[in-house]
Amino acid sequence: MAGIAKQQVTPLSLPEYELKARESSQFKDSPRALQSLRFGFFGEVGGLLSSVKKAERDRLEDTQSATAAEELGDSLWYLFTVASLLEITPDDLGLYCLDVLRKRFGESEQPCRTPVTFRQIDSLINACTDERIDRPSEMGALAHAAGVFCNISEAQLKAGPTPSILVHFGNLLMELALCCSSFNLHLEDVARSNLEKIKSRWPGEYPEYSSFFDSDYPDYEQLPRNLKMDFIELPRPNGTCVVQQLNGVFIGDPLTDNSNEPDDYRFHDVFHLAYMAYLGWSPVLRGLLRRKRKSQPSTDENEDGARAMIIEEGIATWIFNHAKRRNFYEGIEEGALEYGVLKQIHSMVEGYEVHRCPLWQWERAILKGFEVFREIRKKRSGSVVVNMTDHLLTFEPTVENNRSK
Repeated sequence: MAGIAKQQVTPLSLPEYELKARESSQFKDSPRALQSLRFGFFGEVGGLLSSVKKAERDRLEDTQSATAAEELGDSLWYLFTVASLLEITPDDLGLYCLDVLRKRFGESEQPCRTPVTFRQIDSLINACTDERIDRPSEMGALAHAAGVFCNISEAQLKAGPTPSILVHFGNLLMELALCCSSFNLHLEDVARSNLEKIKSRWPGEYPEYSSFFDSDYPDYEQLPRNLKMDFIELPRPNGTCVVQQLNGVFIGDPLTDNSNEPDDYRFHDVFHLAYMAYLGWSPVLRGLLRRKRKSQPSTDENEDGARAMIIEEGIATWIFNHAKRRNFYEGIEEGALEYGVLKQIHSMVEGYEVHRCPLWQWERAILKGFEVFREIRKKRSGSVVVNMTDHLLTFEPTVENNRSK
């Protein structure tokens, strides 16, 4: 079976996974947390079935395992988060899973070590299955178990971890583990990948930014750690345009919305400045500021070249169109931006240095960029201040705007 070199990695315990998974829960204070989490589990299982169907329809069978790993990891997160909410301990969840697995394969009962590890579950499955588990049958069994789970009354679940409820949760974890095996995956690998995804999305109280990509290059090839870009809206015969100035020097060409319906896209260079402030990345600004890393030809061509610029412009445009239908993300707090948006962006920069930036860093760049965009949109002109060292992007209205207040 595929997987990491187990002998070189300390086994991941269920309590360790549960602790890290619980920290990322966005449902802690919700009175409808139990319902939302149960439906989330069911939705992830449904997503797994749907992704397999689409892969077969589009003849992308070679991507099934990778897709399944993410869906199964998300299902695992929901299962453990519900269990925690119902005060089912991770070790109880694991012990009952091992118990139902032994009964499933006709194995005799054995004392189990605690804390229970995912590797114990994987090892039992490997020892009891000589042939590959039938995938359609196992996916059907997992879907059935998820449906039964959603049909249990909240009163019954909240009555406490009764033996029947514990057996049911053990069965759910067993079905997840067997479904992993049907995709030639280890449950431990799936759990580890899920924790990496959690850390990328919700980094905790003290997140660490990725190091600057140009720190080892000459100063004149580094993005300026501090700058103040002036945005000035000017009249034109057929409308208005925006020009940018840095220290009194015009940067780039005058920008219009390039749209039949005015939407202030003319201010979109704010987003490039946000990528610079929060990601330490912007091939577009490297070109405009003449900071391309020409001392390393491969970096100059691949990381700072035309294709990278096109990708950055494409990301800015795609996000803008998404945000325009959502009031330019006003009121959306960090941690709440759609995961699918961040995942799509991350896939667009795969193979480039900025792919090392976690999802939370992208989210912060996006939301802070739109925060400044909304301000400059109201004032129509002003200065955007970038502080790369402290990862800050701020807006300063022009003097004329200040006097008009």
